[in-house]
Amino acid sequence: MDFLDAIRFDMIWNYKELFIRGLWITLSLTAVGYVGGIILGLFLGIGKLSKIKWIYYPAKYYVDFFRGTPLLVQILLIHLAVIPSIFGHSLGYFVSGATALMLNCAAYNAEIIRAGIQSIEKGQMEAARSLGMPQGEAMRFIILPQAFRRMIPPLGNELIALLKDSSLVTVIAANDLLYAGKVVAGAYARFWEPYITVAILYLLLTWVFTKVIAYVERRYSNSYIPSQRRRIFTFGRASAGG
Repeated sequence: MDFLDAIRFDMIWNYKELFIRGLWITLSLTAVGYVGGIILGLFLGIGKLSKIKWIYYPAKYYVDFFRGTPLLVQILLIHLAVIPSIFGHSLGYFVSGATALMLNCAAYNAEIIRAGIQSIEKGQMEAARSLGMPQGEAMRFIILPQAFRRMIPPLGNELIALLKDSSLVTVIAANDLLYAGKVVAGAYARFWEPYITVAILYLLLTWVFTKVIAYVERRYSNSYIPSQRRRIFTFGRASAGG
């Protein structure tokens, strides 16, 4: 029997709404976790560069903990212990999942940001301070814009890694892509079709993110030259010169 003839595409079609919802949940978790991870990671990265002990050590221990423990354990700990202890009850899989992804992502982004800032020559900060700029303004307007260009590739890799790691939230019954695949597999007792579909959807998302990251990296590179549209009609001195 031909393999394609044996595949039941109707399974996926019958549950298309579940896959669409799972796709939306996956993208939402990734977006919230990554944006929050960028913001928190910026403070942690700068904190790890601080010479003030009460700023440096909390940032260091935070990064060490979240980089040194499995994300799956962090998701379960936040969903089953941390949030219920603070609020008295669970706030749902989305809050728990997004929080865990954000906290984990922030630890990795902190190291990326720290390394990016340290890659800028110290003379840049010294020159800015010699001109009378406060350290905060020098960091904001001089150091970070230059470091950002160097941080784009690793930050992009972290985004793709977070997208794939978001599938772990299915352990707390999140209605993401992997959950959709599990539901279909359980309903039909077939595993090829649902999990191959999930893999293909993740592959497509990764491909799109890779293209976007490549564009951003190219856009902010030093050698970038904006493309100019060809003008059909020209006016002014250029056309009058003959």
